[in-house]
Amino acid sequence: MTSGDSATPTSAPATTTVVYEQPLNERMRTLLRLDFLYSQALYHAGTPDSWSSRSAVSALLEILAITARGDVRSEVIKEVERHIQTLHGFQARPGVDSGRLREVVSNLLRLRGELTRMNANFMQPLRESEFLNAIKHRSAIPGGTCEFDLPDYNFWLNRPAEVRMGLFGQWMELIRPLCDSVVEILWVTRQSARPREETASGGIYQINFERDNPTQLLRLELPADSTLFPEISGSHHRCSVRFMNWDDLSQRPAQTESDVQFILTRCT
Repeated sequence: MTSGDSATPTSAPATTTVVYEQPLNERMRTLLRLDFLYSQALYHAGTPDSWSSRSAVSALLEILAITARGDVRSEVIKEVERHIQTLHGFQARPGVDSGRLREVVSNLLRLRGELTRMNANFMQPLRESEFLNAIKHRSAIPGGTCEFDLPDYNFWLNRPAEVRMGLFGQWMELIRPLCDSVVEILWVTRQSARPREETASGGIYQINFERDNPTQLLRLELPADSTLFPEISGSHHRCSVRFMNWDDLSQRPAQTESDVQFILTRCT
């Protein structure tokens, strides 16, 4: 079991299962979106062509948009502290790998320290960048970032790859402590729960949650070669899962009437 890694994603081996995740509160929705965009930004930032640079900038601008809604930094700090306290409670339990536990807690403490030392306006240089703001405003228009609309963006995209990648690396360094913390929070959240086999009778499965131990994230796992996917609806009190059968793009998916075996993980 390894901790969350903020390095540029590499090609993953072929998986035998597909995991579908459903956040059950607004904080978890924000964390998952940031994790998704951060992964996208890191992936494209490591590719030298100009199209990847466009995708990396687009992901960065979306990160800035999400973090403009409320004090995300404080929310992330609270979640890091919650996990630190929870993991401290595992220290006295038999069978726990104390060395591995210390490593995870130490990493969370390091990330909390980096977040705490950051100025509350740590993203301000990015928000005040005329270059990024021009791209953001034009991005709202279909095709608005064409080279004739933004000649300075076109100039930058035609700079040598090392120049573009170097500047983007400086931008990412400003948000790295926040995004690395998000990656680690999600890793701990996912690893702290135990998956179990379940059966959806007639393609439907109902979930009721405990009020004293609220579930933040649902993970449903199906074989990679399955023609089914789950549709999840509900709230932090209860959820309904319908397994839909994928045929092709010309037809709307229909709920299966067969029993479905799947793996369910409730992450708190």
